[in-house]
Amino acid sequence: MPRWVWWVPLGVATLIGALLAFRYGWIAATITETDVINAMANRYMTQDGGAEAQVTDCFGLAGQIDGAWITVRCGAFSYHVNRFGRLISIGDAVGFERPST
Repeated sequence: MPRWVWWVPLGVATLIGALLAFRYGWIAATITETDVINAMANRYMTQDGGAEAQVTDCFGLAGQIDGAWITVRCGAFSYHVNRFGRLISIGDAVGFERPST
């Protein structure tokens, strides 16, 4: 068996790893808090909020649980999102008042 056959799988694995690292780095570098808040507000309006749900019900806070980059509060729901924009968990916001500006 030729020697290069042994090195091809290593080269392919290295290339796939490099592409994944680039992709995750790109996501982390380009995602903004506004993107996350808008995405969670859209989810709230279409899935969780009911007929009276509005975009103005939602606001963002610094992560409220371990591993969360940002927490978006919409009505009675709390969406915890990590740095890559993935939803970690959904909690309730009972007893929480919107901060005054």
